[in-house]
Amino acid sequence: MELTPDMRNEPTLSLRVPVPRARPGDPVDFSHIKPPPAGAAPRPDIREEPGAMRDLAFTLVRVLNEEHEAVGPWDPKLDPAVLRRGLEIMTLTRAYDDRMMRMQRQGKTSFYMKCTGEEAVATAAALAVDAGDMCFPTYRQQAFLIARGYPLVQMMNQIYSNADDPCKGRQLPVMYTSKKDGWFTISGNLGTQFPQAVGWAMASAYKGDHRIAVGYIGEGSTAEGDFHAALTFASVYRAPVILNVVNNQWAISSFQGFAAGESATFAARGIGYGVAALRVDGNDFLAVYAATKWAAERARANLGPTLIEMFTYRAAAHSTSDDPSRYRPAEEPQHWPLGDPIERLKQHLIASGEWSDAKQKTLEKEAVEAVRAAAKESEAVGTLGQSRPSAKTMFEDVYKEPDWRLRRQRQEVGV
Repeated sequence: MELTPDMRNEPTLSLRVPVPRARPGDPVDFSHIKPPPAGAAPRPDIREEPGAMRDLAFTLVRVLNEEHEAVGPWDPKLDPAVLRRGLEIMTLTRAYDDRMMRMQRQGKTSFYMKCTGEEAVATAAALAVDAGDMCFPTYRQQAFLIARGYPLVQMMNQIYSNADDPCKGRQLPVMYTSKKDGWFTISGNLGTQFPQAVGWAMASAYKGDHRIAVGYIGEGSTAEGDFHAALTFASVYRAPVILNVVNNQWAISSFQGFAAGESATFAARGIGYGVAALRVDGNDFLAVYAATKWAAERARANLGPTLIEMFTYRAAAHSTSDDPSRYRPAEEPQHWPLGDPIERLKQHLIASGEWSDAKQKTLEKEAVEAVRAAAKESEAVGTLGQSRPSAKTMFEDVYKEPDWRLRRQRQEVGV
């Protein structure tokens, strides 16, 4: 006799739906995050086989300890001038973010995205790689572009979509582009940056160039097919690329559990592809710099790609279209156990005698003034709806050589 499910005395199947540890109104709960001591993670030789360093995908590379000292084998022993430069870029980026957020609330632009709490991820990486290396960013690496000297005025022109918008009004605000600065056009399609970065790196290697690629996605995008396709090609062809997964704990309104962040670390996904993998304290400027420098040296030595999970926290809303108070406790950002990247680097410089609270206040004031001056110049051209690129730009950059149909259409429009 065939047994029915009831006769088998077996539990019925149930579907698991991930649930965050805390919802709005609940006490903040970061008890599951237990960072290892700073300096505890070993630093392997760049020639080490990925399988032999698998433990680095499960721990956390950290340099700054609780006393604000740089300790352990990952300490990059940076010149104080580099540290001060990093602090300047992060402080300027935060001032820029705050200003543009206010402008959006005033109706001067339609959209904005901040990177508050994640400034070290892009700033340290930008200073660790070469100027000629190509960055394939998401919409939260504005500090990388600022570090390369891209004018704030041009960034604002793009956000306002005014007559001087370098993207000619064709891009959503914050989706910058600059070939000269090694900055690939930001895409609103999540996950595309990884296969693009791998393909560019493969081309660089094929040509016998010396440049590498640096790509970024958020942890939620690891659930996209693009992530796995990129890892496959990067592994097979040993592409000279650094692939960063910025795990800031939250996608637009869902936590990392929906991308299987509770099953294993995101860095661990590189192990199955035979890719070197690191998990890094993304709020530790020195750790991010050291890990990126290590991965860059590995890539330039034809030793293949590195997958880095930048473990950080999105302190602000996902974007101006998002309200995080609807899905997480309002006070959660203040309790993030890895602290604030700007404050941590500032305290490290103070502890080493290279900085002071007074100097930081001066720096913050100068950053606000620099942003205000750039805004004045950009807004003189116009904000959203006050001015826009010429209508003739609709017919440009479509074909390499002007097409007769485009010429006719342009004549009909009268531009």
